[in-house]
Amino acid sequence: MNHQAAESFIVNELRRGLSPTLYYHGLHHTLDVAEVARELAAAEGLTDPEPLALLRTAALYHDAGFLQAYQGHEAQGCELARATLPGFGYTPGQIEQICALILATKYPQEPQSHLAEILCDADLDYLGRDDFEPISTSLFRELTARQLIADEHAWFQLQANFLTGHRFWTRTTIARRAAPKQARLDHILARLANWPVSGLTT
Repeated sequence: MNHQAAESFIVNELRRGLSPTLYYHGLHHTLDVAEVARELAAAEGLTDPEPLALLRTAALYHDAGFLQAYQGHEAQGCELARATLPGFGYTPGQIEQICALILATKYPQEPQSHLAEILCDADLDYLGRDDFEPISTSLFRELTARQLIADEHAWFQLQANFLTGHRFWTRTTIARRAAPKQARLDHILARLANWPVSGLTT
């Protein structure tokens, strides 16, 4: 498989075709996930070139479905992989492995392999990072642009529910990100508990 050519192809497609209002799910997110997946794989002791190449391809394709649709983008990304990767020498078995990795990132995440755990953790790595605030704000802007979130209070409720239900999978990410993620959740819950109630008189 010519994974470098496949990488160039999908990056160019994303750069050219993604909506400019994908403030969170833009090309920058895909490149971030691919880099974090590479770092995580190394920390988790993966050295075999073929699985690493499949992981990177899956990372670069995991949100490519946004080229076609907002809802159900994982399945769309898988279809795009099936349509284009044979042209880069990927076998049917390799493509199905990539599709399994892409579909594992659908929330709620249910990874069925170590590679899938790595990709799932890479996809939501920011939940325990120092850049959580600007990245989460970009998702709020993206959802607002699509009228998928009512207001800031609903946004914080959504974040609280998401962080409460989410878990990391790899030992590396749990060690690095679980405690900061919990601190984010505690902060959001505190904000919600102290949210001003409008329309009430004292």
